[in-house]
Amino acid sequence: MNLKLLLGLKRLADYKSESRRLSKQIARIIGQLAGSSLIFATVFIATPRVASMPQATAAAPSAPRNAAIVATTVTILKETSEIRELAILRPVKSGAQSRTEIERMIIRNLDEQTTPAEMHATELALKKLGLAPSEFQYRSFVVKLLTEQVAGYYDPKAQQFYLADWIELEGQKPVMAHELTHALQDQHFNLRRFENWPKGDSDAELAAHALIEGDATLAMTLYMAKNPIVALAFIRSLGGSNMASEQIKLAPRAIRESLIFPYEQGSEWATRVYKRGGWASVSQAYSKLPLSSEQILHPEKYFDYEVPVKIGLPDFRTALGSGWKRIDYDVNGEWSFYLILDQFLNASAESRRAAAGWAGDRYALYEGSKPGEVFIVQLTAWDTQVDAREFFDAYAKRTWRRYPNAKATEITSDVDTKAVNGPTQSPVKERHEWQTDEGRVVVELQGPRVLIMEGIPGHADIKALSRASWQ
Repeated sequence: MNLKLLLGLKRLADYKSESRRLSKQIARIIGQLAGSSLIFATVFIATPRVASMPQATAAAPSAPRNAAIVATTVTILKETSEIRELAILRPVKSGAQSRTEIERMIIRNLDEQTTPAEMHATELALKKLGLAPSEFQYRSFVVKLLTEQVAGYYDPKAQQFYLADWIELEGQKPVMAHELTHALQDQHFNLRRFENWPKGDSDAELAAHALIEGDATLAMTLYMAKNPIVALAFIRSLGGSNMASEQIKLAPRAIRESLIFPYEQGSEWATRVYKRGGWASVSQAYSKLPLSSEQILHPEKYFDYEVPVKIGLPDFRTALGSGWKRIDYDVNGEWSFYLILDQFLNASAESRRAAAGWAGDRYALYEGSKPGEVFIVQLTAWDTQVDAREFFDAYAKRTWRRYPNAKATEITSDVDTKAVNGPTQSPVKERHEWQTDEGRVVVELQGPRVLIMEGIPGHADIKALSRASWQ
């Protein structure tokens, strides 16, 4: 979190040294907690976390506890409204909930928003891309992760804020500032419109969540900078409340870092937007949504409103043979490709460079009738041929490491010298093919696009699959 951009504000002039110190701790806290609790999430944002919960039913929150939360909500809502520059259109209901009540809400919300089939598809994709071990069970892990150490949440459906009844109130005021920012967002921008995001573009959905959470995290940061004593109480409460999540430590890296993305990268993005035009620019973003994780990672592409290239893929069920079905059809985006690459390259700067220049993509996931039959095809577009080449080389390198027993069966390269712009700028065509323990793998480069196919069954016609993909 780059708080240098915040420290230039007049309202923070008296808190400069404190804010610098707090900002580092806040960034660490967000990194530790964003994926392990819903303290920084509205209900409709599924923020996985898994850990065993006490089986005994907790006692109902006491009347004094509820009264204290209600009174504190009124005070913090007013202060947050002033910081965020969003008027309070209606009071926000609030109260305390027991751990059992919050657990019940989380499970109900998860079941409403994510079907078992969608969970299954995500699990297979994670495993096929090498982002999760073969024994990993995604749904059960998510259920546990979602019910571990919840501190509070704002529910757009009920338009109500709830704070966990087992957490000391004074130290949770920054949490309340974050969640009450969500309440203000809801009153002005209608957060319920984000609940049922259209299927098929998870990358754009991630970008929208980064706007929502980045906005609230920035407001929370300003709240803590304005109230350093409260911020210190918050940090102390985290240290003394055993908030560290064992499950988030056990989570595959791709899951862990994707959970943190809306808060960490989102707050950096919101800060850039804020610096450019104040809170008015941040508010305007709810009408002009960020369209991709690329726009979050590179705010200048949001300012230029660089629209992602729309890519389609044909249906491969006939080509794959009897028993195959398509179980997912979506967009990865720059952030996911960074994670896919770096899982095996383990070189963050190299992976980020290779994923940068993303212009669009589409992937399709297929499952066969036999155990272990999984085929994934990805067609990607890049800003330039140089960007495509860099990604192609990185993915080929990643493939060697992803499949340690892989054997190269074909490597071809060709330059179309008939291109109008001459040989130096002509489309390069290159193709790598491997035989692996999980089926055949092909990575092809054609000009500014790269095609990837993994898990190609032995009976399938690779060239036919490739031709169909490029059409």
